[in-house]
Amino acid sequence: MNEHKKLFSKIGFNYLLLALLPILFQIILVNIIALWDVNFIKNINNQTVISSLTNYIIILPVFIYLMNKIESTKITETKLGIKKFLIYLCIALTLMWIGNIIGLVITQILGNAITNEIVNPIEELIQNSSIYINLIIISIIAPIFEELFFRKLLIDRTIKYGATLSILLSAFIFALFHGNLNQFFYAFLLGAFFAYVYTKTGKIIYTIILHAFVNFYGSVASTFFNLAKENIVHGITMANIGDITIIILYLTTLVIVWSVGLYTIFTNYKNIEVNDEEREIYLEKPVKTVLLNLGMALFVIYHIFRILVSLSLIKI
Repeated sequence: MNEHKKLFSKIGFNYLLLALLPILFQIILVNIIALWDVNFIKNINNQTVISSLTNYIIILPVFIYLMNKIESTKITETKLGIKKFLIYLCIALTLMWIGNIIGLVITQILGNAITNEIVNPIEELIQNSSIYINLIIISIIAPIFEELFFRKLLIDRTIKYGATLSILLSAFIFALFHGNLNQFFYAFLLGAFFAYVYTKTGKIIYTIILHAFVNFYGSVASTFFNLAKENIVHGITMANIGDITIIILYLTTLVIVWSVGLYTIFTNYKNIEVNDEEREIYLEKPVKTVLLNLGMALFVIYHIFRILVSLSLIKI
């Protein structure tokens, strides 16, 4: 195995551990809490908090330690103007909705084919968790840690192979990491776009904010919209000017974002330029080098297994 394959194998093993170690931490933490109060862990909000502790906070220093064993490259930093940032935000939200539509269509077709309803775990979480949990964990904590995990720590170590490779690898790992087909498509599109923004600017704060807006709109804002819609549709007496205002604001934002996002994508896709200033190494066979190694193969196999389990094609 050459040195480049070894590097990507290490990356694959690291991301496999990023998936497996939180499960171990969660088992330990849940058992400790159960000794104190078993009813505490039955609450969906408490489960979400415990999950965020193990998936983000506890694992972060471990993952940084593992990734720091791989040489990194500092990306040249560039500022984004407010106008450019707002356009990027419209693109991100548009990609989220496009990815969601693709995911819904494919899972619906697949669900009909296997005569089994395919459940979106993130939708279940959003519907069953407190709005405050959605705001703090999904809209704030998750974007911070996921951008560190899947953009900064990964791209800083692969940008020397070119921005295109880094962007696609970031998107691929991010999409697979979600572990279900519903989220795969929008996670890939958003992962690629966030990676593109990071390689262009060198500032992870931009992608964190973009990610936070996307998660906020997909969780908190959509929850308020759905509640207001139900109030109006079912003629509940609670339906008032507040519900109507929420519906109008949501739909107005949707129209503006889609208009700007789609227009920008379709008028500029041919002019997209990736930042290859940091490229030092050219791989003759990038796919073979990046994916056909033990670490990355195990990472891919594990997450394909998770996807098949989520589709009920494998019973555990």
